Amino acid sequence: MTPRRRLTAVLTLVLALALGAGCASPAKKPAASPGGAITLGFSAWPGWFPWQVAEERGLFRANGVNVELKYFDSYTDSLNALATGKIDANSQTLNDTLASVAGGAKQSIVLVNDNSTGNDQIIARSGISSLADLKGKTVAAEQGTVDHYLLLLALKKAGLTEADVKFQPLATDAAAAAFVAGQVDAVGVFAPFTTTALKRPGSRAITTSADFPGAIPDHLVVTRDLLGRDPKAVQGLVNTWFDTIAWIKDHRAEAMEIMAKRAGVGVPDYESYDKGTTIFTLDQNRAAFGGDLTARARQISDFLVASELVDAPPPLDGLFAPQFVQAVQP
Repeated sequence: MTPRRRLTAVLTLVLALALGAGCASPAKKPAASPGGAITLGFSAWPGWFPWQVAEERGLFRANGVNVELKYFDSYTDSLNALATGKIDANSQTLNDTLASVAGGAKQSIVLVNDNSTGNDQIIARSGISSLADLKGKTVAAEQGTVDHYLLLLALKKAGLTEADVKFQPLATDAAAAAFVAGQVDAVGVFAPFTTTALKRPGSRAITTSADFPGAIPDHLVVTRDLLGRDPKAVQGLVNTWFDTIAWIKDHRAEAMEIMAKRAGVGVPDYESYDKGTTIFTLDQNRAAFGGDLTARARQISDFLVASELVDAPPPLDGLFAPQFVQAVQP
C-alpha cells in the first residue's frame, strides 16, 4: 500500500493546471459523449477498495454505467490525473480536493465513501502518555497531510499549538522510520505505516482519527465537465457504490479476498485496516451533505491557508453536489 494523502502535491497540481491553461489545446479528456466510458481512479486506502469489488462483480454494468476503473500506485498521480482532465472521477480526501480547487481545478464531490475512524494515528514513545506530554517534544509528520492536520487538532484539544512542539516535516514512510529509530518522540501516520511505527518498543497511539469524528472524510470526486455532460453516468457511479456496499455485507469473505488482493496484503492485515475505516451509509451521506461537509471544508480551508499550501481559501460554490445521493433509491 502506498501513501495516499499528499497535500504537498498542490504545487504540482497548480503547475499542471497552469500549463494546461497556457496550451493551445486543452488536456485530452476521456470519452465525452453520454453512454461512453467513464474513467474512475482510485488508490490504496480501505475506503476505496470496494470499487474493485464493483468491477469484478459487474455492478457498474448492472447500474447502466460503462466504467474504466484505473488503479493508481501513486495517489498523487490520481490527483493530477483528475485535475488535468485525464480521468473523469477519483476517490480522494476532502483536504486534497480543496487543495486542487484552490489551484483552479473544477471538481465536485458527489459521494462520501468513508471517514477515517482510527487508521490515522499520533503514536508516541514510552513515557509520553497524553497529548499534553507532547509539549517540547519532537513530533514528525508529513507537512500538509491529513496526519499533520490530525496533529494540529490533537494539540488544540490539549491546549497547545504547533509552536509548543518541535515539528519535524518528513514523508510519511520516513517519519515512521525515524520514529522507530528513536530520532523523534512522536509521529503522525496512517495505516499501514501505523504498523511500522508501533514496532518501537513501548510505543502506543495517544490519539487517533476516531477521537475526531468527521475530521478526515474521503469522497468520490468528479470533474465539472462530467457533471455537466453526463449526470446519468454520475448517478450510475453513486448507485453502484451503494449496491457494492450491500454486496460486501452479504458476501464479506469473498469481498475481503478481492480487496486484500488489490491492496497487496493478506486478508488478516486487510481486516485490521478495514476496522479503522467507517464506510458511510446512504443516511450518513445525506446527513453529511446537509451541512457538516460545508463546515468541515471551511475548517480544512483554514488549515491549508495556515500551512501555506494555498494562498487563499478555495471557493466552495459548486463543490458539493448532493442531488445524487438524494436520488438513490434505498
